[in-house]
Amino acid sequence: MYPDDSLQSLIQPSDWWVRNENKKICRGALIFSFAPHVDQIPYTFEPMGRTQATEHRSATVSVSPLKVDQPLKQISLPVAAMTLHEQEVWAAYRAKKRPCLVFASESISVEKELTRGKPKHATAPTFLAAPFYGVNQNGKRAGYSPEFVERVRHCEYPQFHWDKLPISGADESILRLDHLQPFGAHYDSYKISDYRLSADAMDILDDMLRWLIWGGLTRESILLDYRKIIESTFV
Repeated sequence: MYPDDSLQSLIQPSDWWVRNENKKICRGALIFSFAPHVDQIPYTFEPMGRTQATEHRSATVSVSPLKVDQPLKQISLPVAAMTLHEQEVWAAYRAKKRPCLVFASESISVEKELTRGKPKHATAPTFLAAPFYGVNQNGKRAGYSPEFVERVRHCEYPQFHWDKLPISGADESILRLDHLQPFGAHYDSYKISDYRLSADAMDILDDMLRWLIWGGLTRESILLDYRKIIESTFV
């Protein structure tokens, strides 16, 4: 399934992907969720007027870049569905239902007596996952160039990881480790697939994440051995 020059070939004949038998969130689980695409500058939207003068549940909004040092506007138009607290704004992102890889399973729940009378969102459980992006280029998808994909497959960048997912869809995918983000743990927020990474595969992805966050690898990392093989073969 995997080419000889791929990172996955290091653990063959062991499996890279295995069945997620209990169908629960766990480290290495392959899930589906609406993942926002992080733009260089986010967008904000603000209500400009009600769609109907006497209707408080809907409004016409304007969308504009949200720059970190811009003064925040005080919105005086009351719209029931768009209430904000002091210093808050509405942020707008493009999102798409994507396959994602779980790195940290659902956080530990806080005892109710410690949060009584407080907003639920302040301690609501989440899990951390990174989204996959399809490699294929077609009329609907920009994809990635073959030259870039080869470099990603050869682990030249700590923020990208090449893979072939055990599900229908793109033939090849790239995991954006630099898009690691929280997802709500509510059952309507995600869907679990039938697969998860094997323990050996998850160890390698942990190494990739360590490389990205701390800027280096331990001497024992299998990624260093892999890079030596690639450099001696392709350079």
